[in-house]
Amino acid sequence: MKIIIVGCGKVGRTLIDQLSHESHDITVIDHDTSQINEITSTYDVMGVVGNGASYKVLDDAGIRNADLLIAVTESDEINLLSCLFARKAGIKNTIARVRNPQYEEEVNYIKDELGLSLIINPEHAAASEIARILRFPSATKIETFDKGRVELITFTVESGSKINGMNLIDIANLTKAKVLICAVMRGDEVLIPNGRFVIEENDKVSIITTSQDAKGFFKKIGYDTHQVKNAMIAGGGKIAYYLAKELDSSGIDVKILDWDEERCETLSELLPKATIINGDVSNQDVLIEEGIDRTDSFVALTGIDETNVFLTLFAKQRSSAKVITKINRINFNDVVTSFNLGSVISPKEITADTIVSYVRAKQNVIGSNVETLYNIVQGKVEALEFKITANSEVLNKPLMELDIKKNILIGCINRNGKPIIPNGQSQILKGDKVIVVTTETGLNNFSDIFVKQ
Repeated sequence: MKIIIVGCGKVGRTLIDQLSHESHDITVIDHDTSQINEITSTYDVMGVVGNGASYKVLDDAGIRNADLLIAVTESDEINLLSCLFARKAGIKNTIARVRNPQYEEEVNYIKDELGLSLIINPEHAAASEIARILRFPSATKIETFDKGRVELITFTVESGSKINGMNLIDIANLTKAKVLICAVMRGDEVLIPNGRFVIEENDKVSIITTSQDAKGFFKKIGYDTHQVKNAMIAGGGKIAYYLAKELDSSGIDVKILDWDEERCETLSELLPKATIINGDVSNQDVLIEEGIDRTDSFVALTGIDETNVFLTLFAKQRSSAKVITKINRINFNDVVTSFNLGSVISPKEITADTIVSYVRAKQNVIGSNVETLYNIVQGKVEALEFKITANSEVLNKPLMELDIKKNILIGCINRNGKPIIPNGQSQILKGDKVIVVTTETGLNNFSDIFVKQ
């Protein structure tokens, strides 16, 4: 595909990094000459210096021959105007990042009126992911497929866990739950396990299941399945606002701390049920006075990664709270992991995953579509949801008879809204939605999971 990306910030660069490795013809636009020079010297892409909301600049970038425009600058208005010009130039597929909460109520109207393919709000998406985790605090990460019917849950194996030292067959016999362990991260190594694989302490285990079956599984292995009762949030930005609204609807009490008095007044008006505290969130005395020792959960959402890391470490030292840390600089994933910060959320990574999923879907051959894509286990594993739209020679055959590539696992088959955790006798039918977990990143079509004859 010929793709134009407007904006070379963190999200834009993440998209360039992922999509340039998937053989797309990419042109990037940014007003910063040094950014363009650095990007074009690092990646095999074309660069244009200028305003992405200028039709002349878009024309210089080849807008008339492009298949897709992705606008991810820091300005919502520039993003929307870039997409509008692209539509006028004949591009059918346009994606805009829109972050302003004022547009949230009008997002469907904007999408329809401007003919956008996708609008992504990173802060809202991040808040939704945090809310899912706080409703199920044993998890460090929760992703959803098929409109929430299927969940991919990641958790850490603790020293006292019942499954520590057990192989997957014995775990299945113990729990009797419809759960598939699909990936395990041990140190820096990521594994797609088989039935003889033995779980060890500190393993990060990812499972595919339904929400109801997940509760039964975690109860059997001795993990907490109750949502938190309250949450302390450090930082009162957009994510905090969206998160407080979601938690309030779930009956979770919210306390937000922020050092900006004017922002606190705004939040008090927008969130009448939340407790808003104006104070220095980096001051330990303020955190102790506001009850960090007693809170069920602590979410660090300031705009500074280093502050979020230290706040989370302090919360872990003072309490047994569920902790969640927002990190913007996603290129420091390995360093962040070494701190054991609980659940780590990156709005920019969520945004990039959503957009890459859309791009993959648009380039599928007839017969299957990528409907959802997640990078899991620090981006070393992909979980993809394919919709099987046409007949294929692999359909209507037991999975045990199919020649599936190594390090690829069929994790779930959703048939007519009913999730099926597959075994060797399971078959894939036309119309199914199939979730595939793999360390072989870059799959575009369902047929890519099979060994070519």
